[in-house]
Amino acid sequence: MFQYILKRVLYTIPIILGVSLIIFILFNVVGGDPTDVMLGKHATIQQKIDLRHELGLDQPLPMQFLDYLKQVFTLDFGRSYATKQKVSHMISNGAPASLSLAAPAFFIETLLAIILALFVSFYRGHIIDRTIVILCVTGMSISALAYILFGQYFFAYKLGLFPISGYSDDPIERFRYVALPALIWVVVGLGLNVRVFRTFVIDEVGNDYVRTARAKGLAENVVFFVHVLKNAMIPIITYVVIEIPFLITGSFLLESFFGIPGLGSITIDAINNSDFPVIKAMTTLGTLLFIFGNLLTDILYSLVDPRVRLS
Repeated sequence: MFQYILKRVLYTIPIILGVSLIIFILFNVVGGDPTDVMLGKHATIQQKIDLRHELGLDQPLPMQFLDYLKQVFTLDFGRSYATKQKVSHMISNGAPASLSLAAPAFFIETLLAIILALFVSFYRGHIIDRTIVILCVTGMSISALAYILFGQYFFAYKLGLFPISGYSDDPIERFRYVALPALIWVVVGLGLNVRVFRTFVIDEVGNDYVRTARAKGLAENVVFFVHVLKNAMIPIITYVVIEIPFLITGSFLLESFFGIPGLGSITIDAINNSDFPVIKAMTTLGTLLFIFGNLLTDILYSLVDPRVRLS
């Protein structure tokens, strides 16, 4: 098991280097000169030269790439062009707010989706199955923006059950602010997840081992919750782990509309201000989380199905 994990970890190193090169090219070569955005069209040539020297953009591209690699492995992305704060400090301040919204919403959404997927798969072809699938498709067809506006108008403004927007560092008060956006997060993603997980479960139902288990006289609930669920967990794990990076980067729409000072809001502000260090840092962070999410997927595979380590 240790050798398997070590091999998977070593595989991530060239992937990180390759992705870092692509991000560097996009921002430092294809993206143009950031001094044009920062200084405006009326800046003098000398002002641009001075700013390029201050930002280290007058160095050869290989040296700039080495500096960027150092930023990636140290997670120190310099200072924001707009706020002059350290980007790492901005990320560390914004991550707890994003996690306070995303972590409970993601956990509840995933748990409910697995339960509902097993339930509708158990009654596949029945009116219950068809009704829930129709509801899921209907829910998926509605824009997330519509859920946000309806939730703010009806539950927050009309009924006064939640604050319309805001955030608090106090844990109890924070719950009031994140409860409504977390509920909207669950509702928005539940339909798609139920349909996907239902497909995974039904694909397992038709396999030979299920027919063998039924032929042995095992109860249907035992077949589903012991045999089918265990084997369906491999594609479910893949799907769930891919979504883990969004726990850190947060939901742009939800954080913006509900005034939550998380990483989503920081990224939107950086895009509006052409704050390249912050945009590059968030792009890199999302990429690293996706890479390590895939590493975690491989490790979880080996725990769920030991045969994976032999392949």
